[in-house]
Parts: sequence; C-alpha cells; structure tokens
Amino acid sequence: MQPDASFTGRVVVITGASLGIGAELARQLVPERPRLVLAARDVGKLDAVAAECRALGAEVVVVPTDVGLEEDCRALAERAVAAFGGIDCLVLNAGIGMWARVDAVRDLTVYERIMRVNYLGSVWCASYALPALRRGRGRLVVVSSLTGKTGVPTRSGYAASKHALHGFFDSLRIELRGTGVSVTMVCPGFVATGIRERNLDASGRPAGHSHVDEQAAMPVEACVAIMLRAMRGRKREVVYTARARFGQWLKLLAPGMVDAMAARVIARGR
Repeated sequence: MQPDASFTGRVVVITGASLGIGAELARQLVPERPRLVLAARDVGKLDAVAAECRALGAEVVVVPTDVGLEEDCRALAERAVAAFGGIDCLVLNAGIGMWARVDAVRDLTVYERIMRVNYLGSVWCASYALPALRRGRGRLVVVSSLTGKTGVPTRSGYAASKHALHGFFDSLRIELRGTGVSVTMVCPGFVATGIRERNLDASGRPAGHSHVDEQAAMPVEACVAIMLRAMRGRKREVVYTARARFGQWLKLLAPGMVDAMAARVIARGR
C-alpha cells in the first residue's frame, strides 16, 4: 500500500455515520487506527457506532449534526479541527431518499427539504472544511448514486439532488487542481443499508417500507469495500456494476433505451 493510501492517523470526517454506508465505512477503517469524526442526527445510534469503533482501537469524536442546517455544517468542521488539528478526508454521505411520482406530490416543500439535506448539506460541509483539506492536501469523497447519472421514475427529487452534487463537485475538482485535494464521486445502485423505509413518500413523510427487493441489493460491506478502494486511490469517480457503466455509454448513443431500462428496473423493484 502506498503511504498516501493509508488512513493510519488520518482525520476522517463522515456524515451520515449512524447507520448504513457511513457506519460501515467507519468499521472498515478502524483496523488502520484513523482518527474518526462521526456525524449524524441520531445521537443514540451515533454513540453506538462510536463505541464499537473505540473498542477496536480508533480515536473517535461524535458530533451531532443535521446537515440540513448550515450552522451545524460549520460547527462540524470546527469541531474536527479543534479535536484533531485538521481534516484529511471528508466523506459526504448523509442524505435522505424520496419515492413518489411527480403527479402524486401535493406538498412541494418536500423537494426543498431533499435539496437542503442531499445537496446543500454537502456544499456547506465541504465549504467549511475546505481550508483544512487544502492545508493537508486531503480527500473529498461524495456519496452520490446512479440516479445522479440518469433520471429514474419515482425518484425525481432524489435524482435532482444527486445531479446537483455532480455539477458542484465536478466544478470544484477543477478549481482544486494543483492544490493536492482530490474529489471522488461514489455512485452505487441499490445497497442493502436497511434505511430505505425512511424514504419520503408523496406526502413528505417516511414511507415505512422499502420499495425494492432488499435481498437483491448489494451488501453494504461490499459497497463500502469498493468505495474504500476508490478513496485510497483518489479516484475521480466510481460507478458501481457493469450494467450501470454500460448504461452510461448507451445513454450517449440511445438515451431512449436507457429511459426504458430505468423504468423496467424500478418496476421490478431491483
């Protein structure tokens, strides 16, 4: 392993760290003895993940954070720097989903809520952490989705927020050329995180159930292992599954076929 690829002693800030991808990333990093800053809204679950990581030898600071609030994003960066002196890697993983047809949505503020959490939360966290990342020639890692690459029926608000992430962070990557700070976009498909029942429905409330076959989803452990390799290598982007990578190429030549494929995937629930 190249020296720059190791997270030993590195300060790694993870948003959305109370469960799913964020919690699993913390667990997979622990053997390297990083200094972890774990952020999420659910303090109880966050403390449980932190205790698990501390028991395995990692230094951990817990920062209760709602990334939908700009002040919380600023405080997160400040707490990380105050605790450990800098930020070597910022993983922007916090987000909420939405599953509803556009013509079924009655309370349009649900779109604003999703943009605040999925898009603005990442923009705010990255902006406040950027001075520390520049000092340490660090890593920005953004958890997007395959829906950030193409529209998906019933996922309009979610897809829009993920498309916005790509526009912002692709632009930032160019601005950061020569600074040593890398930007990695991570684009998984359906991952078995156990949190899809929290997706918002047409009324803006948690749906309470998953709309996909969780048995067919990628295990979260496998998802994070791929993500971690991309982080180590400072990859520009990782798009999960050969089918998704083929779909990107096909969209350039036959976008209508990709639309039909997306509709079939959602209809099958996988």
